[in-house]
Amino acid sequence: MLEPQGEVKKVVIWLHGLGADGHDFEEVVPHLGLPPEHGVRFIFPHAPINPVTINGGMQMHSWYDIRSEDFMNDVDHAGIETSCQQIFELIETQIKFGIGAENIILAGFSQGGLIALNVALNGPYDLAGAMALSTYCPMADRFELHRDTPVLMMHGEHDPVVPFAIGQATCNALQKSGYEVEWHSYPMQHAVCSEELMHIGKWLQER
Repeated sequence: MLEPQGEVKKVVIWLHGLGADGHDFEEVVPHLGLPPEHGVRFIFPHAPINPVTINGGMQMHSWYDIRSEDFMNDVDHAGIETSCQQIFELIETQIKFGIGAENIILAGFSQGGLIALNVALNGPYDLAGAMALSTYCPMADRFELHRDTPVLMMHGEHDPVVPFAIGQATCNALQKSGYEVEWHSYPMQHAVCSEELMHIGKWLQER
């Protein structure tokens, strides 16, 4: 967790990708260009350690199991639901601390982005926004809640892990369902680049 200078007014809950942990994105915060008085608490939770089928059953931090390369059809719905519940509890804790749901943004990279979209667009809270980086969401065309929640999606055009096409398909499905999605792509692989961080910082300040 990274606390701001002074009073906490907003919260960003940022979810890491497969095999990483909650420390993975801590170092990007100083590069977002936020003003010193931004008042944002950044929370970086750890996914539970679980066996991941596609990695030979290796135990690692994972928000859900990945059973095959068919990301859009072979989906671990039970694992996704369990992780969503973990994030619901985090949101509830922040609400008890006096931060309204309308002042909370969910962000996530890869696996974490899928969880962020599910919680923000299919959960009980009207959040300030959802940020989904280098990710996909097979159930995006079935979301019906919180269509006023702003969504930022970003993807590498040469991503060898989460193909660009399925990230773009998720964006298209959300837009078709009436969600406001801001989409950016970059000439990179499964990563985060400096131009992307600049856009993230601008988007956060607008929220």
